[in-house]
Amino acid sequence: MPKLTKAVVDGADLRPKQYTIWCSDLKGFGVYVHPTGRRTYFVDYRSGDGARRRMTIGRHGVITTEQARKLAIETMGGVVLQKADPLLERKTRRKSMTVAQLCDQYLKAAEKGAILGRSRRPKKASTIEIDRGRIARHIKPLLGTKLVIDLTRADIVKFVRDVTAGKTARRDRSGKNGNRVLVTGGAGTAARTTGFLGGILTYAIGEGIITANPVQGVPLPADNVRDRRLTAGEYRAIGKALTGEQSEIDTPQAITGAWLLALTGCRLGEVSTLQWDEVDEAAGCFRLMDSKSGPSVRPVGREAFDVLRKAIRVPGNPYVLPALRKTGHYNGLAGAWARFMERAELEGVTPHTMRHSYASVGGDLGFADSTIAAMLGHAGGTVTSRYVHRLDTVLVAAANKIAGEVYRQMTGKTAELLELPLRA
Repeated sequence: MPKLTKAVVDGADLRPKQYTIWCSDLKGFGVYVHPTGRRTYFVDYRSGDGARRRMTIGRHGVITTEQARKLAIETMGGVVLQKADPLLERKTRRKSMTVAQLCDQYLKAAEKGAILGRSRRPKKASTIEIDRGRIARHIKPLLGTKLVIDLTRADIVKFVRDVTAGKTARRDRSGKNGNRVLVTGGAGTAARTTGFLGGILTYAIGEGIITANPVQGVPLPADNVRDRRLTAGEYRAIGKALTGEQSEIDTPQAITGAWLLALTGCRLGEVSTLQWDEVDEAAGCFRLMDSKSGPSVRPVGREAFDVLRKAIRVPGNPYVLPALRKTGHYNGLAGAWARFMERAELEGVTPHTMRHSYASVGGDLGFADSTIAAMLGHAGGTVTSRYVHRLDTVLVAAANKIAGEVYRQMTGKTAELLELPLRA
């Protein structure tokens, strides 16, 4: 049994069947000599549980004999010192899922109702759609090919930095039904997407895929966009954008939806999917069946109902903002809002800015945080049940006062019936 050298391996005879040459200098180190002439280095060892393992190191010619010897020493050193099983680890890694595969598994579980949201209820379809967008636009491009078991805190820190810097920013038609989507990145997107990634990895822990969450403890950037509120001058600019001559080219759905965003403090999705049977003018509220926090009763001011009286109705379509060419609801409010803001020459004003500004106006008027929370439908608010049939008169009065003040700042006058364009 000779010491394995390049000369020994190269000079080995070929036989009808594969055979082994062991190294006399390093126990457990050997080379297979195949009938085809191929030579393959391997290491033979016993794992911590006493089981005998044989692991291929590499092919002769691709690696040298001395390189194979060093790899064999490292492998057996790990077995002795760390009680490791390198062959089992290699097989485990081959079977390990990537971040992209984990994300796909997570979405399938969410669609089956197995993933619970903050309210401890299964995630809604609209929330899953947002999750799907964050995965496709940020997580998969930056981390998708990495093995989940290899993710480190450093990977997450780099992910946050890259999304904040706009590395995943692009414009494409990856939105629902092929709608154009502008992916901007930024601090807010990085914070929210990383928080969501942490939720996916928590799911992975529960499934036994990993034992620790590398997102935990990673500092996230502050999202300053959500602190934005409108000034009186900015409210006025939006009012002019919705009532000026250029508004004649806009669809009634877009204008109605924009006014409701300003006058109610409702979320974009809540306005887009609002149905007529959820509108209760007699009680001064919207009875939303499917808000972010579940069924929710929202006090609504008179000015919002003035807008709704002029809204178009499509027979057989239950939505306040009906789709333009088919059944269902209008999907273009986000894009229309961006056009309105361009017309108003305002930057950084999103539908959420209107919600935050609505709350800020309420604060300016002296209403308590609990009252404002109830009007916005926060989970901690006082009115969040579909079974409440008569609202507190204080909440209705508050909604009337806030909507009236918003309307005054947008138009420069007290409330009156809004003249919205009527077009089929």
